[in-house]
Amino acid sequence: MVIVLEILLVAGLVGLVASYLFRGRREAERQAVTEQRVAAYMQTIRREASNPELLAMSDGELKELLLSSARNLRVQADRKWYLLVGGGVVAFFAAIMVGTEEGTRGFGIAMLVGAAVLYGLNEYIGRRMREPLNKRGIDPERLRVE
Repeated sequence: MVIVLEILLVAGLVGLVASYLFRGRREAERQAVTEQRVAAYMQTIRREASNPELLAMSDGELKELLLSSARNLRVQADRKWYLLVGGGVVAFFAAIMVGTEEGTRGFGIAMLVGAAVLYGLNEYIGRRMREPLNKRGIDPERLRVE
């Protein structure tokens, strides 16, 4: 049993090191895709001419605005992910604590409450991160890079 745990630990460490080594290439690819999406969205904005504030900007200003918006959206999405994972861990441990006192029914109820809270938090944060872009007339889904 101990050998299996050691093998899993070594495999996990190798995976983390490989992920760290290839991080730069992955970021470069993501940046290239983001720039392509921004260029396509700039053409769409110019073609549709629906937002006079965006139309009044030069190409350089619009490109910087869209690139910084895409970067901010990605940072906020990463923050949201970390917060939800941390909240899931807290909800799980809280459910374990309730489960030790109340049994499986208490565990299940605590997990449902934790899931409902995390769902609400996810929706709230998601709306808050799209709100500044929507105010400026920018479609956040056009800037999202998965």
